Amino acid sequence: MVLAALLVAGLGTACGSSESAAPDKTEKTKAGKGAESGAAGALAQAQAAQQARVAAAKRWGLVKTPLMAPAAPKEKPEISTREGFEVEGGDELPHVFTTVPTEDKVVFLTIDDGAEKDPEFLKMMRELKIPYTAFLSDYLVRDNYPYFKEMQAAGVTLNNHTLNHRYMPGLSYDQQREEICGQQDTIQRVFGKRPTLFRPPYGNYNQDTLKAAKSCGIKAVPLWNAEAFVNRMDYREWDRDLHPGDIILTHFRGKDDWKGSMPDMIRHVMKTVTDKGYAVARLEDYL
Repeated sequence: MVLAALLVAGLGTACGSSESAAPDKTEKTKAGKGAESGAAGALAQAQAAQQARVAAAKRWGLVKTPLMAPAAPKEKPEISTREGFEVEGGDELPHVFTTVPTEDKVVFLTIDDGAEKDPEFLKMMRELKIPYTAFLSDYLVRDNYPYFKEMQAAGVTLNNHTLNHRYMPGLSYDQQREEICGQQDTIQRVFGKRPTLFRPPYGNYNQDTLKAAKSCGIKAVPLWNAEAFVNRMDYREWDRDLHPGDIILTHFRGKDDWKGSMPDMIRHVMKTVTDKGYAVARLEDYL
């Protein structure tokens, strides 16, 4: 009888273990199916996004569909001032650079001043999902702040290019500070966010420029390694080529200054960039 009781107890325990394990197996199965469903959904979204990108490229007359940039790096590259671009005491000042150190095959598109306000450009960049960074001078943008608010709403960061686009080394420290801090205040007042990036007009600066920029809250001074026009690219380096992390400069210009429009310029830039196997990434993701 004792043996029989033990056998019954053992069977009861075994049944209990089986029953308690069954829900775990069911939950694992559900979790596995959920993960598969999530992965399939993500893949479908990616495919749909790429199809939309292909369609947009055709619609805007691009020869090739722009390449997708990789995900933003989890650890930001360490930025330092480019050799030959230093000023005395520059270790404590915002770094001046033309290329972001990265092995990603990406370049960064930056657009200066704000003279041309082509609505087709905004539409094109939004549909193609090409990231870019703007450096604005207030004397050129103040007649149409809404244009740049629309740009900002699409995810573009609006940065400092001074109030009046003056040659900075020709100004006193106080005058430079007025140009830089004044534009900081204007961008914060009009667009709600104080910039951390500054580009001096013409790419010219001195120690006072960087000191003034730092006092105004500027963290970095991106210049450029290539410049884009409607019909050509100019390069800083001897090899006349793009490199991973290069910053590309262009301007808000139209047919009054170029033999073409801003969309024409983007078509030329993207052909060059894509042909060389590069994607355009968001500069702020790397800084």
